[in-house]
Amino acid sequence: MEQNGSRNYRSALFTVITVYFFWGFLAASNGIFIPFCKEHFSLTQFQSQLIDFTFYGGYFIGSLILYFASQASKVDILNKLGYKNGIIVGLLISAVGALAMVPSVNTGSFGLILLSFFIIALGFSLQQTAANPFVIALGPPSTGATRLNLAGSLNNIGGITGPLTVKLLLFGTAVSAIAAADVKISSINTLYYILAALFIGVAIFFKVSDLPVVTSDQKIEPSNRVNLPLLILLVAFLMILAADPLSNALGLPSEYPVYASLLIILGTLIRAISASAKDKTGWGAMQYPQLILGMIGIFTYVGTEVTIQSNLGSLLHTPEFGGFTESQVATFISLYWGSLMIGRFTGAIDSFDLSKQTKNILTAIVPFMAFALVLVVNGSLGEDVSNLYIYAISVAILVVAFYIGQQKPTRTCMVMGLLGVAFMLAGLLTTGTFATFAFISGGLCCSIMWPSIFSLALTGLGKYTSQGSAFLIMMILGGAIIPPLQGKIADSSNNVIPGMSGLHFSYIVPALGFAYIAFYAWKVGIELRKQGIDLDNMEVKGGH
Repeated sequence: MEQNGSRNYRSALFTVITVYFFWGFLAASNGIFIPFCKEHFSLTQFQSQLIDFTFYGGYFIGSLILYFASQASKVDILNKLGYKNGIIVGLLISAVGALAMVPSVNTGSFGLILLSFFIIALGFSLQQTAANPFVIALGPPSTGATRLNLAGSLNNIGGITGPLTVKLLLFGTAVSAIAAADVKISSINTLYYILAALFIGVAIFFKVSDLPVVTSDQKIEPSNRVNLPLLILLVAFLMILAADPLSNALGLPSEYPVYASLLIILGTLIRAISASAKDKTGWGAMQYPQLILGMIGIFTYVGTEVTIQSNLGSLLHTPEFGGFTESQVATFISLYWGSLMIGRFTGAIDSFDLSKQTKNILTAIVPFMAFALVLVVNGSLGEDVSNLYIYAISVAILVVAFYIGQQKPTRTCMVMGLLGVAFMLAGLLTTGTFATFAFISGGLCCSIMWPSIFSLALTGLGKYTSQGSAFLIMMILGGAIIPPLQGKIADSSNNVIPGMSGLHFSYIVPALGFAYIAFYAWKVGIELRKQGIDLDNMEVKGGH
């Protein structure tokens, strides 16, 4: 990496992470926008889910376009642009998508709305591909995960405020049903005009900001052997969109194409590890096993994070989970996204130059302060939060987990993965309030996984860091694949276990997701030590 000078990059870090707010705001807002579109456009449940499929799929397609454009031009486009300019271009692309949303909604075209979401996500893809390695590069590699935790905290502030903002815009007026539809359309227009203005404003802010040059000027070797695996992943992605036509044409149950898509993705990546180990020529960033293992890790993590909350509302409507109303469910969904913020605030403590004693004290205090913030935000909107107080027990368990992890990347990732498995199993084996909070606690475990997996996967890649980052961003694809997978399992697995609904049983999916992440932490530590890198002991013996 090239950095222009040895100045203190703290101010640069806080400038870069502003874009993380937008990612959280839009992604979390989809949970409110989806039911509006379902009602307004008279969609089926599957059709309404195409919003998330399109949104998260846009990250995958955007990264794929960036990669193949670089291959065709024989120039690493992101390195040519520089990470700063990459973020600026990404913001402008997202602004185009936000502006396109206005005529899309006004004309009543759901297809155009999906296209607008797709364009916004394309911009986000470029922003993330540039911003994540940028944040990692603004300091020692051993603390890259903590800087991403700090950035992720801002992402989750957007995640909390986004749904609340959209909920107030769409459902906060007491008017007649006919008038309400007009008010909602007008409110959506206003929202996306504001977002477009913010995207453009932040792009200008980045342009005039004195940010360090962080890029790589080393020549990238050809990586033609990666092309076929990536095209196979594209086909697997499209299989979800064509699940019903494929199942009808082949005379198979509708869930089979979804299962096949997942198996193709995982099988392709696992085979790449084996093939690149035999001959690294032409594999580019994928010659590093930590990168491919991390690609599966990001795929699994994003899918796990999204699917827990995507199915939670329906689960809480069932009698064995309390039969909650929609307004009551909203509080639990808010707590789930707040849980990610709690964990990321805690994980970000190590980013600051503080004594070990001070960090230990803050690790015990900050999670409860963040939990209190979640309660205050919900309470200020008139929600009854008294039934959430018991969740402090889960927060206390998180504190213990952080002490065990000791802010060491692989150890922390493994501890949180195993804790996530434990929470999911606790929810699967029980019902009611205990099980509800167990599933929501998965958000606490997900909180630090993006920065941990991302930084571990990029460690030691050297000149392939930018390409590796693009591959990792592609794996946000998990958010488009795993939730439909859990939905199909929920639809087809009633009474697999006597007395357990298919929806309840389907939470075996995030349990398996957390299990892989724990395995990844163990396995990547071994692979990095083979290359002379031991981040947990903050010791670099060699590598690239």
